[in-house]
Amino acid sequence: MTRVALPFGSRTPETRRHPYRKALAAANIQPVENVATLAGLDGLVLAGGSDVDPALYGAPPHPETGEPDRDRDSLETALLREALDRDLPLFAICRGLQLLNVALGGTLAQHVEGHRCPGQPAAHPIAIASRSRLKSILEADEYVVNSRHHQCVDQVASGLVVAARAPDNVIEALELPGKRFVLAVQWHPEDRTDQPDAKLFKAFRDAMKPPGER
Repeated sequence: MTRVALPFGSRTPETRRHPYRKALAAANIQPVENVATLAGLDGLVLAGGSDVDPALYGAPPHPETGEPDRDRDSLETALLREALDRDLPLFAICRGLQLLNVALGGTLAQHVEGHRCPGQPAAHPIAIASRSRLKSILEADEYVVNSRHHQCVDQVASGLVVAARAPDNVIEALELPGKRFVLAVQWHPEDRTDQPDAKLFKAFRDAMKPPGER
């Protein structure tokens, strides 16, 4: 079975961890949660969670910004860079998208209204960029997503490409061309594996197969 790193901060409750485990298992992917390196693993998932430390992108904290988990920021940034250096598939979700952007030199808007919609399985639509990997996976120009974030990408890091936006122009997906698989989404597909979101996990799994099996 394909094995991937799935790091969590110490503050992440079990109720938030379980949906990721379940979604990965449904795609025949085994998560390994307590890791300091990607040695022996096939890919990396960056999950949702606490706000990224604004000091990492040179900004003072906004009043709405939560207390950062600096140990998690440091570990996940190191794993992210290792995945990129080794060209291992990377799937980043919510906070993961934001950390990817920051690690590559981008910035975040620390508070945005209208996107923190807990419990709503269908919060708002997104428009998917043509010729994007996301479009090829979901086979759609538009899609409806859930939404549980209050921060979003501001300045996009060099090299990253916007793959989807919400109606208010908030960035909902990023990709890194030239790598085997780097896809980041702002919503939570792990909560909707009965929807086409399951295709995202399957595409991630397929990207980890040997070249002759993809």
